[in-house]
Amino acid sequence: MTDYSEEQRNELEALESIYPDSFTVLSENPTTFTITVTSEAGENGETVQTTLKFTYREKYPDETPLYEIVSQENLDDNDVTDIIKLLEQQVEENLGMVMIFTLVSAVQEKLNEIVDQIKTRREEEKKQKEREAEEEEKQRFHGTPVTIENFLNWKAKFDAELLEIKRKKMKEEEQAGKNKLSGKQLFEMDHNLDTSDIQFLEEAGNSVEVDESLFQEMDDLELEDEEDDPDYNPVNLDSD
Repeated sequence: MTDYSEEQRNELEALESIYPDSFTVLSENPTTFTITVTSEAGENGETVQTTLKFTYREKYPDETPLYEIVSQENLDDNDVTDIIKLLEQQVEENLGMVMIFTLVSAVQEKLNEIVDQIKTRREEEKKQKEREAEEEEKQRFHGTPVTIENFLNWKAKFDAELLEIKRKKMKEEEQAGKNKLSGKQLFEMDHNLDTSDIQFLEEAGNSVEVDESLFQEMDDLELEDEEDDPDYNPVNLDSD
């Protein structure tokens, strides 16, 4: 007859010696304990961690132990689900044998895989960002490929902007034409224009001097009569 209590007690002693810093007994009846499992450090020193809780059933190891995840660090929901599935598989495969060490070891390997996946995921994200930056740089230098659709959209926008510019220019010219005054309008607006010359003469008064030396007596001018000119020929004048 199998002594289940003895097998359970021996396994507990072994687990305590294997995991001295992460093994904690929570109760003795039923026997319940936790083991905290931490992955190896990743490239940047990051780790993932989970705390597993186990409870012996009366006929363990011929009965499966109860297990659950009570805490975790740096694991997402998918990781937790994968760990639960892994435990289910290992429990079924090891039924009839003490199995806690096997279960913890399987979870340990899974956590190491997750750390490697984090590294791979970060590298992929880095490469994706580099590809996006490279593509953006190409777009900056080469521009957007011209298609019929985007050309028609551009032309419609360009024509609308050009039409708006023409409308503004016509409006400005029209406004400028309205504001431009004719000579008559300027004269009517400034009543001083008709008296400005008179005012100038009045202000000048007797100060206006005429230099008579600039003029000569008509008699002093030697003017030849056309008829006295021997070369004068009226016919020639008519021919011109």
